[in-house]
Amino acid sequence: MQELLKASLFVALALLVPIIPFLVLGGDFEQNVEQWVQTEMSIAARFTAIAGVLAIDIFLPIPSSAVSTIGGGVLGGVLGTLASWLGMMVGSILGFGLARRYGKTLVVRLAGDADIERLSRLAEKFGPLILVLTRALPILAEACVLLLGTTQLSWKRFLVPVSICNLVIAAVYSAAGQFAREHNLLMPVVIGTVSIPFVIVILVRRWLPTEISEDALEKISPNR
Repeated sequence: MQELLKASLFVALALLVPIIPFLVLGGDFEQNVEQWVQTEMSIAARFTAIAGVLAIDIFLPIPSSAVSTIGGGVLGGVLGTLASWLGMMVGSILGFGLARRYGKTLVVRLAGDADIERLSRLAEKFGPLILVLTRALPILAEACVLLLGTTQLSWKRFLVPVSICNLVIAAVYSAAGQFAREHNLLMPVVIGTVSIPFVIVILVRRWLPTEISEDALEKISPNR
């Protein structure tokens, strides 16, 4: 138990930060990550720490792409994928279930009005497909899960796309982490997996309110 607590503490110190940690913390972020990666601990402790941190991603600004990449680096591709997928699924289920129960008040508190407004009209047109479109994007992925929870979407229609997308994302980041660790490139790859999705989110946030028209949505809507 002490080893598990120590593992979780290192993960929290390294990763429980705003979405561009390398800009906010600079060298401290790299140092914390390297310290955790090099710390001796069991595979079970690392696995539980990775899964546990990703499970609370729905509530806190954790760079999940970095966690999954590091998971692949310290656990290998297969175990890293399993730990990341398990953590992401727990977080997704928690967020969706709470949103279904407590409604939009909770969603706005956790995700904010702006992102909910950006996603609402897309959700009306795309339905569960919006989960697939946003799953790899920080902030928007969590906001989308919460938003669809308020629509009383069925668990089956939620779990199928989320399970598949989470598995693909976990596998890709874990494979990148394993490759990076084997070639001594873990920190550059971790920084890349955080920065690229974040830049995409910035572009999407600027594009959604102004560039997507109702006519365009109607033409590409799968509900037609």
